[in-house]
Amino acid sequence: MASHRRPKQPGRTRVTVLTATAAAAVALSAQAAHADPQASKQDVKSKVDKLYEEAEQATEKYNGAKEKQDKLDKQVGDLQDKVARGQEELNKLRNSLGSMATAQYRTGSIDPALQLLLSSDPDSYLERASTLDQLTTKQAETLRQIAGKQRTLKQERQEAADKLADLESTRKALGDKKKEIQGKLSVAQELLNTLTAKEKAEVTGEDKAQEGKGGDRADRSGGSRTDPGDQGKPVPESQRAGGALGAAQGKIGSPYVWGATGPSSFDCSGLTSWAYAQAGVTLPRMSQDQANAGTRIYDQGSLKPGDLVIFYGDLHHVGLYAGNGQVLHAPKPGANVRYEAMGNMPFQFGVRVG
Repeated sequence: MASHRRPKQPGRTRVTVLTATAAAAVALSAQAAHADPQASKQDVKSKVDKLYEEAEQATEKYNGAKEKQDKLDKQVGDLQDKVARGQEELNKLRNSLGSMATAQYRTGSIDPALQLLLSSDPDSYLERASTLDQLTTKQAETLRQIAGKQRTLKQERQEAADKLADLESTRKALGDKKKEIQGKLSVAQELLNTLTAKEKAEVTGEDKAQEGKGGDRADRSGGSRTDPGDQGKPVPESQRAGGALGAAQGKIGSPYVWGATGPSSFDCSGLTSWAYAQAGVTLPRMSQDQANAGTRIYDQGSLKPGDLVIFYGDLHHVGLYAGNGQVLHAPKPGANVRYEAMGNMPFQFGVRVG
């Protein structure tokens, strides 16, 4: 017989727990629905800033690999030209050796003493014998040259092969870094796309970029010296430093593009190297190498306009000191060349280019 018992009703305690759980779930849903937009924006900003910093670190490594690739390309080309010239010289030596051997064969190889006895003109024979001795000496010298050239060619071919292997490895590293940079920038862009245009500008700092276009943010004189009473504006240490700063000031508003060296877009070290090039000074490509391009200055109060300023512990960011506690730099992806307060980044030291 089937059972027709009524299902057991939940106790009061169980009902209370279920009710409380449901209420909590509703409250959490409501909280999520009305989450603090400022907190969300800050979370996006933190993640984007971290991704941009990592992308810039990878960019400087990419720049180093690109510089190495360019040098290797030239070295490989020079070595290959050298090997080709050496092979041509070797071929000529071999041809000359063959000509001498043919000439001697045609003269015969009769014993000199017997030839002298049979000769009707001893003087003519002696002259010819002397020529044969000279040919033999020249032939021996040619053989020595061939042996030496073969050894040299072998070394040059091995050096070229090593450089080619190094070049291939460098190209792979370039490709890996490029993928890493593009991946980080893609993720950062996806995060930024969750924000409004205004929030995006706040996160990237572009909303503050306009503030740097005022005349009192930094000296825009391009390095010209000012009178002591000219509101105390700082003066560049050298004409070259002033020229570099002036060149960079002319690029305010140009976009940051990783790996770019101007003249229409830049990354951080691309801007500084381009600016100094306009002043007749060649700087290394990477920020870490630019950190060793002159005298280091650890006291911010001793900096002069046009000095390089290096940021972060691994020295992956560089700009130009613009005076009044400001740096002129290519900040990061999504931002343009602009002035910014030095305190916005961890300053390591300045570099006065010699």
